Amino acid sequence: MTEKIFAEAINEAIAEEMRRDPNVFIMGEDIRLSVYGTTANLFKEFGEDRVLDTPLSENGFFGAAIGASLVGMRPIVETVTSFMWVAMDQLISQAAKMRYMFGGQANLPVVYRASMAYGGGSAAHHSDRSYPMFMNMPGIKIAVPANSSDAKGLLKTAIRDDDPVIIFEDVNLAGTRGEVSDVDIPFGKAEIVKEGNDCTIVGIAGSVKLSLEAANNLEKEGISCEVINPRTLVPLDKETILNSVEKTGRLVVVDPAHKVCSAASEISSIVAEEGFWFLQSPIIKVASEQVHIPYSPSLEKLVYPNLDKINSAVKSTLE
Repeated sequence: MTEKIFAEAINEAIAEEMRRDPNVFIMGEDIRLSVYGTTANLFKEFGEDRVLDTPLSENGFFGAAIGASLVGMRPIVETVTSFMWVAMDQLISQAAKMRYMFGGQANLPVVYRASMAYGGGSAAHHSDRSYPMFMNMPGIKIAVPANSSDAKGLLKTAIRDDDPVIIFEDVNLAGTRGEVSDVDIPFGKAEIVKEGNDCTIVGIAGSVKLSLEAANNLEKEGISCEVINPRTLVPLDKETILNSVEKTGRLVVVDPAHKVCSAASEISSIVAEEGFWFLQSPIIKVASEQVHIPYSPSLEKLVYPNLDKINSAVKSTLE
């Protein structure tokens, strides 16, 4: 295993899959001239036929990717969550439903890489964390990498998958380092990041790192937390979560998306329905406040989960 920066791991996954399969190509806005980050040097190696700069028309090139996937290509679309709204007709009416409506006769091996650039003063238009909305729509698989290993392993799995996949990349992790192996990570298999006995903490995307930090701090106070990284939300590895709650009797879900109808809400619902008799205290969601993201940095940081909120939630389950 080697250490890689999160963004570098994504770049490596794309390059390896493009070398492996000539049907894989990448498209997006201003990706040819990138000299760093997730598309660095791809144009130099693969050329204009496989690294496509697109117009500022998400509905157009999201749809073009769907069409390409239907005829045997494996497109990777680079975008940001805020621009996905422009392409919702293609994502929801076409990508999500087409295989079902064609009676399984069509494969759609298309990957949408959605950057979540929140927490950096980008205000309401550019700070979306929209994966809960897509969890609600059948037909789309959803990955939420939490570290460099996830970034590479889940992206490679997504590219090889025959269904539409949206991989939500937390930009707050872009410069973080972590060990990366050459093993693909299967969808629907969660990772137990840290074992514990007193409380289960399930983190989503960048919140896994925050949850682990909180767990390490709480350990100094004699509180043992088990931290789980789901890796994918569709499919969701509910068995790992339920087994953990059976052991600890408590659950805190940390989710950077808005708390109403969130991934945290769904995980909480599953545990309440299928693991109710394991619980020794109420489930607590630590998610973003139900407000639009303010431009002011001092106000913005109050919206999201943080160490104090997680620590308080865990201790509340133990009272």
